[in-house]
Amino acid sequence: MTPSNMLVIMSDEHNPRMLGCHEHPMVRTPNLDRLAAAGVRFSDAACNSPICVPSRASFATGRYVHQIRFWDNAIPYDGSAPTWGHRLREQGHAVTSIGKLHFRRTEDDNGFDEEILPMHVVDGVGMVAGLLRKDPRPGRATLKLAEEAGRGDSSYQRYDEAITDAAAAWIRSRAEQRGSKPWVLFVSLVCPHFPLIARPEWYDLYPEDEVPLPPLYGKDERPRHPFIDALRIAQNYDEGFDSERKVRRAIAAYFGMVSFLDHNIGRLMAALAEAGLTDSTRVLYTSDHGDNLGARGLWGKSNLYQDSVAVPMIMAGPDIPKGHVCHEPVTLVDGFPTILDCVGAERSPEDAGIPGASLFDVMRGLTHPRDVFSEYHAAGAVTGAFMLRRGALKYVHYVGMEAQLFDLRTDPWERRNLATDPDYAGPRRECEAALRAVVDPEAVNAQAFTDQAKRIEEVGGREAILARGNYGFTPAPGTQPVYS
Repeated sequence: MTPSNMLVIMSDEHNPRMLGCHEHPMVRTPNLDRLAAAGVRFSDAACNSPICVPSRASFATGRYVHQIRFWDNAIPYDGSAPTWGHRLREQGHAVTSIGKLHFRRTEDDNGFDEEILPMHVVDGVGMVAGLLRKDPRPGRATLKLAEEAGRGDSSYQRYDEAITDAAAAWIRSRAEQRGSKPWVLFVSLVCPHFPLIARPEWYDLYPEDEVPLPPLYGKDERPRHPFIDALRIAQNYDEGFDSERKVRRAIAAYFGMVSFLDHNIGRLMAALAEAGLTDSTRVLYTSDHGDNLGARGLWGKSNLYQDSVAVPMIMAGPDIPKGHVCHEPVTLVDGFPTILDCVGAERSPEDAGIPGASLFDVMRGLTHPRDVFSEYHAAGAVTGAFMLRRGALKYVHYVGMEAQLFDLRTDPWERRNLATDPDYAGPRRECEAALRAVVDPEAVNAQAFTDQAKRIEEVGGREAILARGNYGFTPAPGTQPVYS
């Protein structure tokens, strides 16, 4: 494979069901659809932790969360574990980031030559309220989700415009720089992450009375599980949705934000074409996690249902088959070897044990069928949650709680838990054994709580955290968090 440049585009909180190329009947994503038609769409991609900070740390380092111990949005990546950026920079490749990173701070060595318009956690500290996992309390900032949802402008939309402007300018600046080693540009956009606010030109594409209501949204349809019941207390977003009209506004806004994201991706593709770099640049698009968007009465992320843990994954460019759909499960840790392979960088012996596989090998069928893994130890989780995907079977292990087992081929909305079905006793045992070959759930759960207890003390203790309150989302650069 000929080495080439790579443009890595990451969005925030994009549920892969919300794509035209995923056959959504309403959401308009013409640029992402064209990208998929020009390359490979990985239909069964997942993040390694369904919340921003640990997910992005896993993507950067190619390691699982329990291996690097950046557990939640208050224990951010600090430059201590090598990233694909470090590896490329060591070998003379230009590596630039533009937009959201959600690491600790720019002053750390995060592996980039430069960070343009970076977004990191607030004050290098992050969302400390999420550390208080064992005693979930109703949120206040969460209720703003429904209140704010609808048509309008937002700091996140303005930030994404600035990111896209800067990225397009960076790409154009590379037009005349021939003969150097391939570069990597990481462009990280924040939409469609809430607040669920979309500008009129995007919001009005989706009439409120025509958007679908969330699946399994009725009170009597919502699944019951002790982990999810506790999560509903801490992440009580749905309490603000006291009318069907508010729900429809939120859905229309999210759809509009996805189309706005798609518009910005189209601008990046146009910049590549204008600079004459299309034939020498591969593009990888993904997101840090999904969004429940009201399914099962849940909003945001933070659980291991597909709406939260699944992500879009599309790759196109030189030497990549056109119009191909790869159904082999993949995760964000696969990004590390993929990016190195794309630019022709050598693997470090220190990275021999990383769990990911190159997407180039996966799409060509050169890897054996493999299990993929995700975990969650952050806000609202009263215990550790671990997912193992083996083909169509998805096993979810909760420390101290009943497990879940779903057959995604016959039950894509995870309506039927097969964990206690005697016909699935064998597959359940096999999945649990495979998961335990990856991780010791009990030991990792204890380690996460120990690290978080230490962090709680570092920031002043539990009462100080409660007194401080929380904010709904990390503010865009130049704006301040609003506590409640």
